[in-house]
Amino acid sequence: MHIRISTIAENSASWLGFLAEWGFSVLLEVDDTSVLLDTGRSIVAAHNALLMDIDLKQIDTIVFSHGHEDHTGGLLNLLRLRKRPIEIIAHLDVWAEKYWRASEGGRYDYIGIPYARELAESLGASFRLSKEPVWITEKIVTSGEIPMVTDYEMIDTSACVKTDSGFLQDPLRDDLSLFIKSDKGLIVVAGCAHRGIINTLLHAQKLTQCEDIYLVIGGIHLFGATAERLQRTIEEFKRLNVQRIGVSHCTGPYASGVMAQEFGGRFFFNQAGTYTVFDV
Repeated sequence: MHIRISTIAENSASWLGFLAEWGFSVLLEVDDTSVLLDTGRSIVAAHNALLMDIDLKQIDTIVFSHGHEDHTGGLLNLLRLRKRPIEIIAHLDVWAEKYWRASEGGRYDYIGIPYARELAESLGASFRLSKEPVWITEKIVTSGEIPMVTDYEMIDTSACVKTDSGFLQDPLRDDLSLFIKSDKGLIVVAGCAHRGIINTLLHAQKLTQCEDIYLVIGGIHLFGATAERLQRTIEEFKRLNVQRIGVSHCTGPYASGVMAQEFGGRFFFNQAGTYTVFDV
């Protein structure tokens, strides 16, 4: 089983010529199957994919980790380069009207998908929306809705949805991750893990019936986390014996630094332009 993980868009970039932005996009190649998780915020994923010699026509499936613009906004640019149809797997709530409540002034800023569904479909996208896990192959599965079982992982209260009754807190039921079963253990790829990375890992174990976790990679939404949440997250990573940890995007510089100290050589910064390749 050959696995290649190519990080296309992220907050920072590892090589000259690569672009960075607040956003995330990663290509997973598992044997002969290619899955793109997220598309970044703007042109960055398309630009960096060309630099990385990624053949967009060979991508089999796209998965949206959730309906925020920094994970979906780059889709149209990729579709225009690809020039052929592709299925996009996402949760039923991905098209909800998502907003972020400013800390002062009572302002709500739109952070949902920044284009109409019809425009994406006119460029070749077809959307498969499900709240249940979707098995892409016998080894690759989307998480579906992630149960919130820990008592310290909370969703940002600033994340809101606009409804007929006004602005309400967004439960972010559309928060998805990808799980890959390998002989070394689970590979968990998160876009943001808004519903909690430990909740995500516990769900991954239950869904796949695989206890060992080899790699956690992607955004794990610890920027602004309390000291207690960060420490308890680290303790759970140790208890679960996660072998490798590659953080991106919304993990945040402080939490990333603390984790780098705690996990040493098991830890890496997963920037745009980073390749993670192994045979299992």
